[in-house]
Amino acid sequence: MQKLTNKEEEIMHILWKLKKAFVKDVLAEIKTEKPHYNTLSTIIRHLEDKGYVSYNAFGKTHQYYPIVSKEDYKKRFMTTAIENYFNNSYKNVVSFFAKEEKISVDELKEIISLIENKE
Repeated sequence: MQKLTNKEEEIMHILWKLKKAFVKDVLAEIKTEKPHYNTLSTIIRHLEDKGYVSYNAFGKTHQYYPIVSKEDYKKRFMTTAIENYFNNSYKNVVSFFAKEEKISVDELKEIISLIENKE
């Protein structure tokens, strides 16, 4: 699975949300600075080349849909981030968020409970 650029990832989130969409539908969903229609079309074709999307043809128009699920992408993204930034240690991930005060003691207890009760 090839790495996505920030813009490609933004487009994938839109496609995951819409499930199927024409370029104009994706363009309508973009909240930040909207790219030109042709630029967006090129980005979506790059996603197709990378194996993230496919399409149904309606004459000269294509309706795009994701072929990589959001869940599969999330797993790959998280695995890569943990390998690259946390020395492949989930303990380091949790420690990082605890030190940054992004996770509470109650949330940590909940995580421990989930681990202990996983059967």
